[in-house]
Amino acid sequence: MAKPIEFTDSNFEEEVLNSDKPVLVDFWAEWCGPCRMIGPIVEEMAEEYEGKAKIGKVDVDSNPEVSVKYGIRSIPSLLIFKDGEVVDQIVGAVPKSHLTKQLEAQVA
Repeated sequence: MAKPIEFTDSNFEEEVLNSDKPVLVDFWAEWCGPCRMIGPIVEEMAEEYEGKAKIGKVDVDSNPEVSVKYGIRSIPSLLIFKDGEVVDQIVGAVPKSHLTKQLEAQVA
């Protein structure tokens, strides 16, 4: 069973920016209610997109460098990267269908 990858300040470049697949990054925090609502959706997507895309999470409290670099001001914020560039951004708890649609546009 695939789990979301834990992205950190130290592995972000290697795991996300240098990835040969699209990457969905969930910026979240333990204390954030909407983040906990979207967490299970991100976990499901990690399983569904195994081999097609990387799905992972960044704890903004533990990884301030990445959060600041991408201007994360409110969480949950989900960024989709392709070829090392941000190609989409979703802010707030949104339905799974919305996330899937945004990611599918990059996987195809």
